[in-house]
Amino acid sequence: MAIPRPLPLTGSIFFDARGQGRALRVTWHHDADLVVVSLWRDNECSGSFRLPVEEVPALIDMLQRGLEASYAVKASREDHAKRRPVRFDHAG
Repeated sequence: MAIPRPLPLTGSIFFDARGQGRALRVTWHHDADLVVVSLWRDNECSGSFRLPVEEVPALIDMLQRGLEASYAVKASREDHAKRRPVRFDHAG
């Protein structure tokens, strides 16, 4: 049985939409100038990535640009749905 590991004070957990105990943990390690991104299944770490603190702004920028693009696509879909003509079937 895995021993639960506490999350450092400067971190967050994001749960996978698929469920099944999957999660992403993001933790700051100020003493090592790192952000650690790790993949978890229940209470077991299945992989991790150490991102040097100087590369964090590039990651944040990429996530922001992706979010903006996602909002633009959603707005375009909603606008297209509003402009779609409504059809009525007239029975003689």
